[in-house]
Amino acid sequence: MPAEIQKLTAGPSAKVPIAPSAGNVRKTYPSRMVFVAAEMGNTIFIVELIRLYPDLIWKVNDNNLSIFHIAVKHRHEGIYNLLYEIGSMKDLITPLRDENDNNMLHLVGKSASRYRLQDVSGVALQMQRELLWFKEVEAMIPPSYRERKNKDGLTPHELFTKEHKDLATQGEKWMKETSGHCMVVAALIAIIVFVAAFAVPGGYSQNRMDQPDGIPIFHSQATFMVFLLADAISLFASTSSILAFLSIITSRYAERDFLRSLPEKLLLDVVTLFLSIAAMTITFSASFYVVYKDGLIWTPIIISLFALLPVILYASNQYPLLVDVLRATYASRYLFKPKKHILYDLIYEK
Repeated sequence: MPAEIQKLTAGPSAKVPIAPSAGNVRKTYPSRMVFVAAEMGNTIFIVELIRLYPDLIWKVNDNNLSIFHIAVKHRHEGIYNLLYEIGSMKDLITPLRDENDNNMLHLVGKSASRYRLQDVSGVALQMQRELLWFKEVEAMIPPSYRERKNKDGLTPHELFTKEHKDLATQGEKWMKETSGHCMVVAALIAIIVFVAAFAVPGGYSQNRMDQPDGIPIFHSQATFMVFLLADAISLFASTSSILAFLSIITSRYAERDFLRSLPEKLLLDVVTLFLSIAAMTITFSASFYVVYKDGLIWTPIIISLFALLPVILYASNQYPLLVDVLRATYASRYLFKPKKHILYDLIYEK
């Protein structure tokens, strides 16, 4: 591995080195702009500098960290993804270690700042984002460095477990509290729609010549079929939501569960609960229409509009969580390895 890196050249016409030699003496970039930009996550600024001064990819700060190590430390995926654009040179950069023998995987094993964690809502999803970072960097660095110990005698995974112990505990608490509250709502909906399935609007026929006893009076109307279908959907969705929330509460909450299992279960819970609320609203509106459609037609319409209020409130309150869960479950796989390269193919917008 190279000892370190050559001094920044005077201008854009400078010759680009192929790689640092093992005998080079470490020299740091006199201006801290590039490292400040890496700490702040200013990807475009760093891309422009690297295009003018390609040597910058080799530069390290006083703690022997490159801009990519700083990006990992502060969780700036835009700068980190530039590693995929420099080819085999990344194999010489990623093994660099700081004065405490922390390699790049040790850096991602340390907990991110509270400011960066707040980019994701929900403690469990914050834990999932940290695991995504760890798995990504683990695949990036040479295999021989994955179990290297730092001066404290900790491997990267041991450091990750130690640093994220509190976050995992808080994530477990957040998941259980969220699931418990939502499960109560799902149980109430299940009870309501179960009773509604037998207490049908209009009641049942008794001693009527045109149809047998025990048949719903409005069974032949299309709106009544809408009532039955919506009621069944609400019942199935609410019971599925209860079971899914129960599986979250009884989960083991191992580290790997936060990566895929728990976010996928939470996504299923949020979607099924929303579906049960929406279907229950349709059930309520259809029953009013069946009973009162021959009177004042505006009465069931107005009541149906007011019945949409719970759906709107739930959607507005849970929409941010739903978006974050969707991103954490599916969109997070595109967080790294972007399809579009920007280092040498940057498109300027005028």
